[in-house]
Amino acid sequence: MNIITSTDDLAAFCKAAAAHPYVTVDTEFLRERTYYSKLCLVQLAMPGKGDDTAVLVDPLADGLSLEPLYELFRDTNVVKVFHAARQDLEIFYVDAGLIPVPLFDTQVAAMVCGFGEQAGYETLVRKIAKQPLDKSSRFTDWSRRPLSEAQMSYALADVTHLRQIYEFLARKLEETGRAKWVAEEVQILNDPATYVVDPDEAWRRVKTRNPSPKFLAIVRELARFRESYAQSRNIPRSRVFKDDALTELASTKPMTPQDLGRSRLLLREARKGDIAEGILAAVKDGVNCPPDKLPKTGQGRDKLQVNPALADLLRVLLKAKTEEYGVASKLIASAADLDAIAAGKRDAVALKGWRADVFGQDAMRLCNGEIGLATRGQNIRIIELDD
Repeated sequence: MNIITSTDDLAAFCKAAAAHPYVTVDTEFLRERTYYSKLCLVQLAMPGKGDDTAVLVDPLADGLSLEPLYELFRDTNVVKVFHAARQDLEIFYVDAGLIPVPLFDTQVAAMVCGFGEQAGYETLVRKIAKQPLDKSSRFTDWSRRPLSEAQMSYALADVTHLRQIYEFLARKLEETGRAKWVAEEVQILNDPATYVVDPDEAWRRVKTRNPSPKFLAIVRELARFRESYAQSRNIPRSRVFKDDALTELASTKPMTPQDLGRSRLLLREARKGDIAEGILAAVKDGVNCPPDKLPKTGQGRDKLQVNPALADLLRVLLKAKTEEYGVASKLIASAADLDAIAAGKRDAVALKGWRADVFGQDAMRLCNGEIGLATRGQNIRIIELDD
């Protein structure tokens, strides 16, 4: 098994890979004890069969630089193929400030090709490569050396089978004319903002049932402090305080260290020192937030003027379209999209890009009374309506 531990060997492999139309890529990493993922292994494979054209790159090896790999990532003549790429791409963006181009995500492509929502790699290996996949090493500590034969075989399989999956999906996209669908879907993966968590926006990830702007102002300040603190010290945000503690603090509004001591959910380490001071300052800032600076939340379904009959018709239309195109319904339109359209909103994702061609245009015609829906046996069909 080819394990690369030197920059020269990595450069040689990447030079050879640059002569091919694509290279498959995967990573193994740890994130349980850090804010940012710790890269422990990179798997690469050129087109071919077997393991001869695949390698494992050990980024923990002394003196090894990943710059040859990053040079390959910048080569626009070579497609970089990942499966469920987001976390892998985040690692490379944080480490080197780059996103591999051009990019192909087989999970996205599989959804577009009718393999359901978020098809797993194991599922695609079984359905496309017709091979079993040993997942016994999934929960391993990839930072420990030496790696066992079982671990290395497991890691290598994540890029060797990926070649066949990519070639199958690429052909299917070409045959169906859906390549542009995938191109639209991976735009978010190509956007650097996808991999940057702005502390000012961290509060939006906190789930809470209290919609009060004054309450959310405290949530915002606490989440901002927690995110900044975790980033600066490279520790998981849960090590600062967890979401349940955050919402408890937003409710109880502690103003003194003694108040913090009465928290039921706050970790002991957070009741003193820098974290305690940060919590108290955040709560104070949230409580004193001026009215014009209070968070603005999105409109929930209950606040939208949803036409329920139209929403039901849109759901029927969506079902007909998913059956026609063989694509998971949630990939085309979410329930929130349908409610927004039924309420007169026209900025829903389902009305843009390839979704407009598949669903959005007919959805608008339905809303405008230009078409109706009828059943024929088990099928739904669209009928034109006369003025």
